[in-house]
Amino acid sequence: MVKHVVMYKLKNKADADEMIKRFLSMRGKIDVLKSLYAGKNEVESARAYDVALICEFDSLEDLQVYADHPVHLPVKEYVHSVIEKAHSVDFVC
Repeated sequence: MVKHVVMYKLKNKADADEMIKRFLSMRGKIDVLKSLYAGKNEVESARAYDVALICEFDSLEDLQVYADHPVHLPVKEYVHSVIEKAHSVDFVC
């Protein structure tokens, strides 16, 4: 199992709900995407980010399929238009 975890700092926090809506719209449309969770930060701190995305895949190869999938690409394009920065980690468990 591969976990794909991304934290996003938004240019404008008002974009968080739309961003999460777009993430959740991918559920059930990409066969290699086993689970997807997205949500807004609830506890403000100096190190907090605004939105988090957690996805699960069976393999690193499936993660690559997701990265290039036509359902994912417009979501990714939107995300890149509203974020200030992002950090990710992909790990096998």
